[in-house]
Amino acid sequence: MKITPILALLTLVQLYAAAQDPWKIKAENIDPGNYYGITVANGIIGVVSSPEPFKVKNVILAGAYDTYGRGRVSNFLNGFNLLNMFLEVDGKRLDAKNTQNMQQELDMQHATFTTQLQYGKKANIKYTYYALRHLPFTVLMDVTITANEDLKLTAASVMETPDALRDVENYYNEIDRPHVTLSLLTSTAKSPTGKLQLCASNSFMFTEQHGNEPKIIHEMWDNNSHLMKFSKTLKAGETYTYSVVGSTISSAQHADPLNEAERMSIFAKLEGRDRLIKFHNKAWDDLWKSDIVIDGDAQAEQDIHSMLYHLTSFSRPGTAYSLSPMGLSGLGYNGHVFWDTDIWMFPALLVLHPDIAKSLIDYRFERLQAAKRNAFSHGYKGAMYPWESADTGVEETPVWALSGPFEHHISADVALAAWNYYSVTQDKTWLKEKGWPILSETADFWASRVERNGTNQFDIKNVVAADEWAENVNNNAFTNAAAKLNLKNASAAAAILGLPQNKDWALVEKNIPILKFPDGVTKEHESYKGEGIKQADVNLLAYPLKTITDKNQMEKDLTYYETRIPDEGTPAMTHAIFTLLYARTGHADQAYKYFKESYQPNLNPPFRVIAETKGGTNPYFATGAGGVLQSVLMGFGGLDITDKGIIQVPGVLPKNWKSIKITGVGLEGKTFTVYNKN
Repeated sequence: MKITPILALLTLVQLYAAAQDPWKIKAENIDPGNYYGITVANGIIGVVSSPEPFKVKNVILAGAYDTYGRGRVSNFLNGFNLLNMFLEVDGKRLDAKNTQNMQQELDMQHATFTTQLQYGKKANIKYTYYALRHLPFTVLMDVTITANEDLKLTAASVMETPDALRDVENYYNEIDRPHVTLSLLTSTAKSPTGKLQLCASNSFMFTEQHGNEPKIIHEMWDNNSHLMKFSKTLKAGETYTYSVVGSTISSAQHADPLNEAERMSIFAKLEGRDRLIKFHNKAWDDLWKSDIVIDGDAQAEQDIHSMLYHLTSFSRPGTAYSLSPMGLSGLGYNGHVFWDTDIWMFPALLVLHPDIAKSLIDYRFERLQAAKRNAFSHGYKGAMYPWESADTGVEETPVWALSGPFEHHISADVALAAWNYYSVTQDKTWLKEKGWPILSETADFWASRVERNGTNQFDIKNVVAADEWAENVNNNAFTNAAAKLNLKNASAAAAILGLPQNKDWALVEKNIPILKFPDGVTKEHESYKGEGIKQADVNLLAYPLKTITDKNQMEKDLTYYETRIPDEGTPAMTHAIFTLLYARTGHADQAYKYFKESYQPNLNPPFRVIAETKGGTNPYFATGAGGVLQSVLMGFGGLDITDKGIIQVPGVLPKNWKSIKITGVGLEGKTFTVYNKN
C-alpha cells in the first residue's frame, strides 16, 4: 500500500495521541538493563513491576519495620512476594528468552498494571495485577492465555520469602465446602530481630463451575519458596482465564497475622473476581473526583496524573501512616518519614484528599510523646520531632548524618502541617484534641530552643539548615522563619479554642531574627557568603511559610538564589518552588522553565518514574512529585491555604497551556479553573 504524506502525518498524529494518553503509560521494546519499575499500590501494599515475564520485583508492606542491615536503625521490610508465577507450555517454561513482543502498561485511572507477550506462534498471554483499593491487605492477578495452536498449559503461583526474613514456615491447605474448594498457599516468617511476624496467603480463582476446576498440586521447593500449580489442555483458538488472589499482613497490623492472612484471602476469593474489580474501580473513581486537567499540554497532564496517582496510591485514610520519600516503591531512605511528608507531599493531599492528609498528621500526633522525650533528652521543653521517624517515633537517623541531632526545623514543619489541616477543615474538635497538643508542644520547644542574647535578640544557633549543605550554622533563614510561624499559629490556635495566650510565645516570635545582606537579599544563615546550596531554603519563606509577602522581595531572593543551585546532585523540589513563586509573581516563561526543570531531567525509563536528582536512579521520588504538584496547584492554579480555608490568588499559566481545571478541592469538592489570558 502506498503511504501518502497526509496518511503518514495522520499516522504520526495518532501515534502521538496514543503516547500522550492522560491515564495510561505504556512501555514497548523493554530493555531489562535500563528498566525502573513502577508501583501499583493501595496505601498499604506496594507491588513493584519487573521486566522479567511473570515476575514482580518486590512487595512492600506499609508499617513493617525492623532493625537490620543499614545504619543500625529501623528499615522498611520487603514483604512476601505473593504474585510471582510461572507458565509452561507443552513442558517448556516461558521466560524472557523464549517469549516475544512484551508490552507493559500502567492504567492510572484504575491502578492496574498489565503485561502482554507472545510465546512464538503457540500462545498470546496477558496478565494484570491490582493492589485492591477497597481491601488494604489484598492483591489480585488476572491471567489470560489464548492458544493459537493446541497446547498443554501448566500454571503456578510461587510464594517467595525475602532474604531478610527468617524462621520461615510454609503451609498448604484445602478447605472443601459444598460450592467451592479453597486451596491456600501460605507462608509466615519473622523479621530479622524477631520483632514482627509477616504472613501471606493466596489462592487460585477459576472460571469453571465447582467440581470442574483443575486439580491443584502443591510443591515445596526449599524453605524459602513453595508453589501450587495446575494443568489445562487448550485447543487452537481457545482462551482460558484464571486469577490469583492473596493477602499479606504483619503483626504490626494484626495480633494474629497468620490466620488473618488466610481469612482475608478466603474473603476475597468468595467475593469473586468481578465484585473485587468492581469495588476496586469504584474506589479509584471516587479518588479521581479530585483531579488536575491541563488543556494544551498532553504530556504534562499525563505526568501530573502520574504524580497524583503515586501520592494517592502510597497513602490512604484511616491508617495514621505517613509517607516516606519513596512511598511504597521500594526500600529507599529506609521507609522513614522526614519533612518530605509535612512540607512537600502533605499540602497537595490536603487540598485534594483531606481524609488522606488526616492520616499523615495523625501519624505525627500518635508520636507526640516520643517527640517530647526527644526534647527532654536534648535539654529542651515541649516536643522535638525526630528528623527521621519510623514506627515508634524515636530518632531513626543513622549516626553519621548530622541532620538527626541538628535539623530542628522538622518540629515547625510538623506544626505547619497541623495548622494547615485545621485551616482547610475548620475542624475545631480535631484542633482541640490533636492539633493543639502538636502546636503547643512544638511552640514550647522553640521557646526553650532560642538563646536569649539580650533585648530583641533571640537566636537559634547550631542547626542543620533546610539547605543541608549548611551544617551547624546560626540563625538559618528557614529554621528561624518556620519557628516564628509555629509560635504565631500556636497563639492563633489558643485564641480559637478560648485558651489563655502565652505571652512568652509572642515575645520569642517577635525577636527571632531573619537576616539580610546589605543589598536587602534575605541571608540564608549568619555565616553565609554566597556559596552553592543543596536545595531551597530562603525561597521557602515566600512559600509555604508566607513570611515574605512583598513581591519585590520575593523576586530579589529568587534572582539571587536560583544561581546558587548546582546543575547536578540536588533534589527535585527546589525547582518546583521556583516554579510556584515565578507563577505567583507573574513570570510565565520563568515558571514554565522551572516546571520542566523540576522533574523532566529526573525521569527514568520506561514509565517516566521520578528519581530524586537529575540522572538519579532511585525512583519513585514521591517528595519531588509533591513539590511539582504544589507548583501546579498553588502556583499555576493559584490555590492558597489560608486561616479561613482554601482561596484562589492570581497566577499565570505557561503560554502553551490553554487552561487548568482543578476538581474535588477541599471538603466541599470545589472546582477551580484558570484560563490563559495570552
